[in-house]
Amino acid sequence: MTEGRLAGTVALVTGASSGIGEATAAALAAEGAALAIAARRRDRLDDLAARIGANGEGRVLVLETDVTDEEQARAAVERTAAELGRLDTLVNNAGVMLLGPIVGAPVEEWRRMVELNLLGLLYCTHAALPHLLEAAAAKPRQVADIVNVSSVAGRVARLGSGVYNATKFGVGAFSESLRQEVTRRHVRVSLIEPGAVATELAGHNRPEVLQTIRSNFEGVERMSAEDIAESIVFTVTRPRHVVINEVLIRPTEQER
Repeated sequence: MTEGRLAGTVALVTGASSGIGEATAAALAAEGAALAIAARRRDRLDDLAARIGANGEGRVLVLETDVTDEEQARAAVERTAAELGRLDTLVNNAGVMLLGPIVGAPVEEWRRMVELNLLGLLYCTHAALPHLLEAAAAKPRQVADIVNVSSVAGRVARLGSGVYNATKFGVGAFSESLRQEVTRRHVRVSLIEPGAVATELAGHNRPEVLQTIRSNFEGVERMSAEDIAESIVFTVTRPRHVVINEVLIRPTEQER
């Protein structure tokens, strides 16, 4: 097997038990990165680790983690650095999309989105930064990456998507501020903004909301998780002097 472009590096992927996180973990492993994969569903993580191992693609550390718990998020980062030796790439992918009208909305859905989409990402990033800064000053690549998976919803506010929009706009604002802070130290901050992807993300919605989502995207050929993973791999394998700050990626047929 040819040595991958990320050989000698370590990546931590949150929300790795399904969808974009799962596909991204597999794609990073194929490029030679050692992996830490974090999510709440241990059985899914174990299955992913076994599949990556069966392909002969290196070590995988399984971290059963709820990133909305600050102590768990920090522990996942610290275990990654301690057991795999370093941390070069953080992919903040864990998230939830709970849509519907603002009037009369179940406030617990708002809380879940804020805690996972924003606070979970913040906790992981804060814990990872010292390790990423250290990796950026060292071989083999002398650069480190934070990839924050946002959404088209982080650019365009829509009816029925208000609080989800708020969390993803927040991810974009945080990413840009952090970029300005650490870019001269060669920690690259990248924002990936997918449109409609064929994952289980929409399935967490209430039945009446799910029906609206299906109607809105009827006839649209959705992207696959692997399409987004490919964009993430492209982003983190750029030369040291190049950063892809933002990638907006939609299905060809998606209008908004």
